[in-house]
Amino acid sequence: MKKEKLSCENARKISIVKALEFLGHYPTRNSEKEAWFLSPLRSETQASFKVSKKLNCWYDHGLGKGGNCIDLVCALSKVSVSDALVILAQLKTVDYDLPKQQETNFKESRIEIKHVKTIQHPALLEYLSERKISLIAAKRFCREVHYTIGNKYYFSIALKNNSGGWEFRNRYCKSSSSPKDLTLIQNESQNLMVLEGMFDLLSLITLYPNLEREADFLILNSIAFADKALPYFDHYIVVELYLDQDEAGRKTTAFFLNETSKCIDKSEFYTTEKELNTWLMKTN
Repeated sequence: MKKEKLSCENARKISIVKALEFLGHYPTRNSEKEAWFLSPLRSETQASFKVSKKLNCWYDHGLGKGGNCIDLVCALSKVSVSDALVILAQLKTVDYDLPKQQETNFKESRIEIKHVKTIQHPALLEYLSERKISLIAAKRFCREVHYTIGNKYYFSIALKNNSGGWEFRNRYCKSSSSPKDLTLIQNESQNLMVLEGMFDLLSLITLYPNLEREADFLILNSIAFADKALPYFDHYIVVELYLDQDEAGRKTTAFFLNETSKCIDKSEFYTTEKELNTWLMKTN
């Protein structure tokens, strides 16, 4: 079946606030003229992602970047313009007129977990296959979680953190539930492997299945937790770092290497790519 696609002209007119809600992101502050979000493009604790309702454009003050609805979906889902138009076409109610000025009585919507099960939904299985992830590894560490945000229903591959919150991933969005925290996976090993996110973990286990039994794993879930990760290092002889090759990832690697001689940068084999999963997809 042919996928429905919008024209760029119509896609740029879609309310960015509605598009963000569709992708699972809700504002922390909402007024007649603007809405403020925790950035969907990076981790933060103070909302610095602004959407102008009058202009229907966004600006991430932390990144110093902004744009229209198409630009946002491209950056958020890491897809081409063509694929972004397909995603935007899935909005159930599309208003091609710029949002009118009106008062908004905003009540923050919260994630409510409905079901937690073994990964089995065909869309999630296809997504794992596209990213070259071993289904055995995914089922070992992650779950399929169905949840609601307001009156909208979602399902994702999910990794649970130390405080009981979840990290969510599917083809169209990357989000999380509160409380946000690190994820420690223990196998009574003297070696700790540190990764940024769930797909870094799944990529590493896909590449080296035996590591599942030979090491402990600490998933940061956000590089903002770098300081919080340090006390965990005290319990290990060796700490291996498998962080991203972007500016933030390299700075975090340098921070850990400077803090303790236990740390070893193990990212050499995927330095040609931004992250471990990208390298996996291109080489397998």
